[in-house]
Amino acid sequence: MADTDPVFNIQRVYLKEASLEQPNSPAILLEQEQPSVEINLGVNAENVADGVFEITVTATVQTKIKDKTVFLVECKQAGIFEIRNVPDDQMGGVIGVACPQIVYPYLRGNVADLIQRAGFPPVHLAEINFQSMYEQQTAAQQGESPIITQ
Repeated sequence: MADTDPVFNIQRVYLKEASLEQPNSPAILLEQEQPSVEINLGVNAENVADGVFEITVTATVQTKIKDKTVFLVECKQAGIFEIRNVPDDQMGGVIGVACPQIVYPYLRGNVADLIQRAGFPPVHLAEINFQSMYEQQTAAQQGESPIITQ
């Protein structure tokens, strides 16, 4: 293998941070009303060394009854990837699509598990099309209207 061949290696996938808050327990647990659920996702990439990147996918899940929080979960799942000799025009796709697709299933499992261990039915995060998300973010950064196809 030549020194110029593309390299893509997963060094490690790990749970970087997890928090659970139930600020209105136990009173809120006696409510009979169905809570509303709000889910927010984010992706962050950081170059931690030459050719080594940490990709973090974050999920925030908040359930409320009226204006009171039932629970709030935030999880950050990260991966360390060695990425070398990839053309610049392809790096964005590798970091913004391929890496999050590897990390996300671990995040989904950890979020569902944490919520279930807190005594609630698990919230299963939907599959994410990281390619579409990346294209929308790229278009927004360039000030263009994204072309969305499904």
